[in-house]
Amino acid sequence: MAVAAARARARARASSLLRGLAVSRGQTVRSIHEGPDTIDELLDRHLAKKSPSSSSGALDGDAAEAEARRRLTSSRREALGLYRDILRVTRLFEWPDDRGVPWREVLRANARREFEEARGERDPEVVARLLIGGRDAVQQALDRLAEASRRMVEAEEAKRRGGA
Repeated sequence: MAVAAARARARARASSLLRGLAVSRGQTVRSIHEGPDTIDELLDRHLAKKSPSSSSGALDGDAAEAEARRRLTSSRREALGLYRDILRVTRLFEWPDDRGVPWREVLRANARREFEEARGERDPEVVARLLIGGRDAVQQALDRLAEASRRMVEAEEAKRRGGA
């Protein structure tokens, strides 16, 4: 009971301090519970206002350039995320290939080569196709690794059961 009363007093003090600060700045303070007067006031307060567009094509060109930059940045972020995922997944491939080189190094070199070849690609559709293909390849590699691991575990368990 005493804790609740102390909290209520603290809230009242904080509220009065905020009201005093707002009044000193010439602002009106509303409680959350009062709500907006009208729907128009609510919309004005919370919706982003559209900037007045001019009839010149410069704004449209700037907007198109900004959209292209945003798309490129998004694709770059996705590509970097895919590359990091590939590096993480390759840690699981420890065994060597026929030449004695660890598969992890072979896979990383191939991923690096493919990313370097696609570095200059600017067509959003091609970039999206490459990213989707890369994600699919990573998922397939993980699925195959999980299946092979499961088979090895089952074979080991069968060997133990048969030998025991």
